[in-house]
Amino acid sequence: MGLNKANETTKPFSAISMNGHLYIVAAPSGAGKTTLVRMLLADDPCLRLSISKTTRSPRQGEQNGREYHFVDEPTFLAQIENDEFLEWAKVHGNYYGTSRRWIETQMATGCDVVLEIDWQGAQQVRKVFPEAIGIFILPPSRAALEKRLSQRGTDSPETVARRLAAAREEMRHAGEFGYVIINEDLQQAYDSLKSIITASRLRYEIQKQRHAALFSSLLG
Repeated sequence: MGLNKANETTKPFSAISMNGHLYIVAAPSGAGKTTLVRMLLADDPCLRLSISKTTRSPRQGEQNGREYHFVDEPTFLAQIENDEFLEWAKVHGNYYGTSRRWIETQMATGCDVVLEIDWQGAQQVRKVFPEAIGIFILPPSRAALEKRLSQRGTDSPETVARRLAAAREEMRHAGEFGYVIINEDLQQAYDSLKSIITASRLRYEIQKQRHAALFSSLLG
C-alpha cells in the first residue's frame, strides 16, 4: 500500500531482555500471506499476531481488536508523540500503526510476534529492530496472481489491475527479506514457513538464553 506519510524514527527497541522473536511477513495482495499466517497461528500457541491500530472506521463485519484496534485521530496522534509505535503510516487519509509497547511486552515474556505489514513498514521496523526475521511470500507467476485476485469476486477489473501494478512494485523488494517462499502449493508453502520459525528458535544463542539453567549445568 502506498504511504503518504511514514514514521522515520530510528530509536532502538527497549533495553528489556527480549526472549522472543519478531517475524515480519510481507507479500503482494493475492499471494496468500493472510491464509498462511492464520494457519501458522492456529498451529503454534507460542506465536502472537500484532493487531494494528487505525483511525479509519470499521467496515461491515469488522470487530475492534480482531481486524484492527480502532481509535480516533487525536488518540493516534498523541500515541505518535509518546513514541508508542514501532512503525506507523498515513495511508489514503487514515493512520495505521503497530504498537511498540505491546510487542515489547510479548517478546519480554518469551512469546514470538508476527507482523503482517508491507515492505515499507518492514523497512521502518528494521531501523528500530534489526534482528527482526523477514519473510516474503511470492506467487508462482503473475498469471497465477491475476487469477487469484480475479477469483475473489469482490473487486472490479480496474481494481484488480491496480492491485497487479502495486504487486509488481512490492515484489521488487523481496530481496530485502531474509527468506522468500513461493506459494504455489499451499501446504508446501506452509511447511516452508513453519520450518523458518522452527529453525530460528533453535539457534545457539536463543537456546542458551531460553534454557540458561540447563546450559549452565551441562556446559558450565
